[in-house]
Amino acid sequence: MNSLRNKVQLIGNLGNDPEIIILENGTKLAKFSIATNESYKNAKGEKITDTQWHNIVAWGKLAEITEDFLSKGKEVIIEGKLMNRSYETNEGEKRYITEIKCNELLMK
Repeated sequence: MNSLRNKVQLIGNLGNDPEIIILENGTKLAKFSIATNESYKNAKGEKITDTQWHNIVAWGKLAEITEDFLSKGKEVIIEGKLMNRSYETNEGEKRYITEIKCNELLMK
């Protein structure tokens, strides 16, 4: 049951090409966003599409796969967990971000 405590599964399309970062120790990090769409009909019967954007990070081998095979518009299935972090801007303002740490990746 512990493996189900923080688990996210998404199917969506990449909004941009992945950003690849190589850390000082040689580890690769891939950052990208995916869009998920949900459609419904409003009270007037009009079809409404709601798009949500999700920030994804992938490390190591998954980052390499991301670099080699993913590009803007590609449909992917992501499984991972929610991660929250904060950082400080150059102006000293504290910002918060929620990301999904990718554990598994399937390409369509």
